[in-house]
Amino acid sequence: MVNFVGAGPGAPDLITLRGKKLLSEADVIIYAGSLVNKELLNLKKESCKVYNSAYMTLEAVTDIMADAENNGLMTVRLHTGDPSVYGAIREQMDILDEKNIQYSVCPGVSSFCAAAAALNIEYTLPAVSQTVIITRVEGRTPVPSGEDLSLLASHRATMVLFLSTGLIRELTEKLYSGGISPNTPAAIVYKASWNDERKIICTVKELYDAAKKNGIENTAIIIIGDVLNCGYERSCLYNPSFTTMFRKGENAENE
Repeated sequence: MVNFVGAGPGAPDLITLRGKKLLSEADVIIYAGSLVNKELLNLKKESCKVYNSAYMTLEAVTDIMADAENNGLMTVRLHTGDPSVYGAIREQMDILDEKNIQYSVCPGVSSFCAAAAALNIEYTLPAVSQTVIITRVEGRTPVPSGEDLSLLASHRATMVLFLSTGLIRELTEKLYSGGISPNTPAAIVYKASWNDERKIICTVKELYDAAKKNGIENTAIIIIGDVLNCGYERSCLYNPSFTTMFRKGENAENE
C-alpha cells in the first residue's frame, strides 16, 4: 500500500494526526527533500528506508514504490503542504493504477493556509473578496492559455501565487496587464510556519524590491489583494439581525 501524505507547510506539529501515524508505521518513506521539513523524519521507525525524491525521477520513485509493494511493505510518499496542490501526484497515481498497486491520500495543511495564518488575514472578506485564485506565473513550466495571469488578475479576486518568487518582474507585468493597480496591497510569506519564517507587507509595485532586499528567491507564497489592508462589511452569519436555521434575528417576526 502506498500512502500519499501531506506534510503540512513546514512546522512539524502541523502534520495531521493521520499523517503522523502513517509516518511512524511506514517501511519506506519517499519525501520531497527540497521542501519537506526533515524533522518529520524523526517520526519514522528505525528500520524504515528513506529516499529523497529531489534527486529522483518519476520512474525512480514509482519503481521504489513497486519494489516495496512486491515485498509487502508500506510506503509513505511525503509531499509538502497538501499533496493535491502542485504535488504532481496524479502522474504517480496513474502509474500505480497501471501496476495495480493500491494507494490512499492523506490531506495536509497547505502553505497558502499557513501564509494567511502568519499574516492574521482572512482571504474571503465580505464585500471585498469572496473568491481565492490559487495559481502561479508562467515560467519554464507553462500554464494553460486560459489561465494566463493577466486574465485571472482581471477578476480582482484574492490571488495566492505559488512558485513565483523568482519571477516577480514577469508577475507584476502580468498583474498590470490585468488591470491591477501598482498600489494594490501585496505580501510575501517566506517559509510559512517554519522557525525562519519571514513576512513582508508591501504593494504590487514594491514586490520585486522587497524580495530582493530580503534575499527571497523561492519557498515563498505571494498574496495579492485588498484583503491585506481594507475596510469590510460585517458577516451576515453572526449579525444579531440576521435569521439563520439555528436562531431568529432580533427584528424577525414571532412565529
